Amino acid sequence: MNEKICDESGRISPCSGALALSPVVVFLVSYVAVSLLLGDFYKMPVSVALLLASVWAVAIFRGRTLTERIDTFSRAAGHANILYMIWIFVLAGAFASLAKSIGSVEATVNLALTVFPAGFLLPTLFFAACFISLSIGTSVGTVVALTPLAVEFGGLEGGNVAFCVAVILGGAFFGDNLSFISDTTIAATRSQGCSMADKFKANAWIVIPAAVVTLALYTLIGINTPDVTVAETANPWLVLPYVLVIVLAVIGINVALVLTAGIASALLLGVLTGHTLIDMAGFAGSGIDSMGDLIIVTLLAAGMLGVIKAAGGIDYLLQVLTSRVSGRRGAQAIISVLVGVVNLCTANNTVAIITVGSISRSIATRFGIDPRKSASLLDTASCIVQALIPYGAQTLLATSLASLSPGAIFPYLYYPWILTLSLVLSIVFLYPRRLNRRDARQGA
Repeated sequence: MNEKICDESGRISPCSGALALSPVVVFLVSYVAVSLLLGDFYKMPVSVALLLASVWAVAIFRGRTLTERIDTFSRAAGHANILYMIWIFVLAGAFASLAKSIGSVEATVNLALTVFPAGFLLPTLFFAACFISLSIGTSVGTVVALTPLAVEFGGLEGGNVAFCVAVILGGAFFGDNLSFISDTTIAATRSQGCSMADKFKANAWIVIPAAVVTLALYTLIGINTPDVTVAETANPWLVLPYVLVIVLAVIGINVALVLTAGIASALLLGVLTGHTLIDMAGFAGSGIDSMGDLIIVTLLAAGMLGVIKAAGGIDYLLQVLTSRVSGRRGAQAIISVLVGVVNLCTANNTVAIITVGSISRSIATRFGIDPRKSASLLDTASCIVQALIPYGAQTLLATSLASLSPGAIFPYLYYPWILTLSLVLSIVFLYPRRLNRRDARQGA
């Protein structure tokens, strides 16, 4: 760590620590605050706000030459995980454009409308997102599979595209949080030393009530939705690309392979229904081009957050937050805040859990918190923050596919806020109670 930002004990000074974290503040002020002030999340492009924050991050990175600072930014932006995410964006753009252009989205929406009344579309979308994300363990795969359908549902009479996309995003994080095969579940359980089955049972007390309340809310909201006339011209065979994508995702196939299979099926159906290969290439190219802004935003965010970490911003957060722990409720709150704030600075819930996992385990052991509860807190709090930040990969992908500003869905993110309330109540009332009885025996 840079000597200039530490005192003699090796602790990061408040001034240097706050400065290292300031790029996040620059972004939030330049994008969120400006957008709220103007009352329009489309006025300030998120890419411009991230560019300002990135330039600021490089400028204040002390003790390095300009070349070294830019190298740090570039290494973070070019990390293998970031490049893999960009591959997903490219494939998702191509698939979404192909499916829409050949009529798959319209056919799928028509099929859904013949099965479910219009008033039940919102709860159906949310339930589908919860089921798929729970099955595949990834919010990104769920967003890819269902966002195009949400856009079409939102475009119906009396619909709201931003609302429907927010419904999908909330359901996607239900499974990201609770699924046995989610990377956040794996990271949380391994860091806290408990089994995934035990963590699932403890976490269900927090997550399932929030999902049930959200589902009921969507059902009430959808009651007044007007009936929609189903088009009779849609070819039912065009539903196959979406069915294939959902089935392969639920089976657990890698999302890149799922999207590749979806693209291949869409190409085949497109040719069979009269489109030329050149037409199909044009459709796919348009979808890939539409991901340009998303890719730029992803690279800027990753680079900026990499500089923050290298400058000691994350270490300073851990230093400050862990110094204020007192009592079992306070300890649980600190674990939740700790992973949430680190997630805010990394835009990756798995990375946030890994970063604070060992410290959280020490806090849990010291204050007699059951490992199953600490793992649940880590997973839930990180997923809440990941769902709410406008520069998270899931939000950026969903809004890009829907041609929306990342901030446009924020007023409709009901599930993350209801889940936040459920998390707070679990801390205040220390439930599940059976974990507290076990804690008491362990702490004796």
